[in-house]
Amino acid sequence: MRDGFDRMDRAMDDNGLARAVNLSGPTLGRGAKDEPALLAKHPRVNDFFNLEWRMRGRPGFGEMMARGLEIAVKEYGYKGLKIPKVLGLYADDADGNRVPVDWPELDPVWDKAGELGVPVAIHTGDPKAFWLPVTPDNERYEELVVHPAWSFATGYPPREQLLAERDRMIAKHPKTTFICVHFGNNPEDLDYVDALLRRHPNVVIDTAARLGEIGRHPPEKVRDFFIRYHDRILFGTDLGIGAEHLMLGSSGADEPSWDDLKRFYDAHWRFFEGKEREIPHPTPIQGRWTIDAIDLPDEVLADIYYRNAVRIIHLPDPTAPPGPLPPPPGASSGPGGGVVPAPD
Repeated sequence: MRDGFDRMDRAMDDNGLARAVNLSGPTLGRGAKDEPALLAKHPRVNDFFNLEWRMRGRPGFGEMMARGLEIAVKEYGYKGLKIPKVLGLYADDADGNRVPVDWPELDPVWDKAGELGVPVAIHTGDPKAFWLPVTPDNERYEELVVHPAWSFATGYPPREQLLAERDRMIAKHPKTTFICVHFGNNPEDLDYVDALLRRHPNVVIDTAARLGEIGRHPPEKVRDFFIRYHDRILFGTDLGIGAEHLMLGSSGADEPSWDDLKRFYDAHWRFFEGKEREIPHPTPIQGRWTIDAIDLPDEVLADIYYRNAVRIIHLPDPTAPPGPLPPPPGASSGPGGGVVPAPD
């Protein structure tokens, strides 16, 4: 994304977006200090900080990363911390053992995020189909054939184990806000996500790259869910933009065009704001099925589109008159990735 900030500005202009949050931000040793200069050139885009996973075998890794997060937030203005699915799926420790999501070594990082009042966006696991054999019977076969490394059918811990590890970690750090991206990383099971939010007041979720799963549930049930949790859901898309690359929630064998980007965002508005049944979802490579729109009330849309991001990620309010920026993230804490649409 960092090579595509000029294109991101254009994407925002073309699709009525007021603010963007880039979860694929740098690490302290790889470009983090460039953030102030970058923000000066692209003031509508904010970065989340990332950890130096290559250092994970060193003694005191968690404490070092916590200090790095503090520097990134206080000195460079980062809005949060991103934890990719490398934690739990790919990372091992100094002895070659898999690092679980609830690895105690990282406790100082979660505590520091809570102290600073910045959220942790955590990606744990992937769609259920990624744990099934990659055969034509797999409903995500088209996507997995293009990305064979995304298959966890053999040699990886069960998906349920990863989610259980994450939930134990969240329970251990109630003063830290966790954004469980991709609709809690379990959009196939709406009851599970409901229970996750009820059990853990410090959890919020986003909608990134999962409308295809969310929209398969009965629309009345989904609508009720969004209304009940209107203050704990962030709008997100999993948009990826580089100098030449474009990813719309996922990617297939062919690169999408700029015209596809407009259709991608329009599919989101159509789902959240319309009443239609059996409409296309934003990313067909993720499954050739249709979804049902949920016709959310305007007040709920305002929360999901921008008000929750303003409160949780400490973004400027796009409806406020021009003026000084809000206090730094460290000034407050607690729960209340993606792109904030410009309000109508």
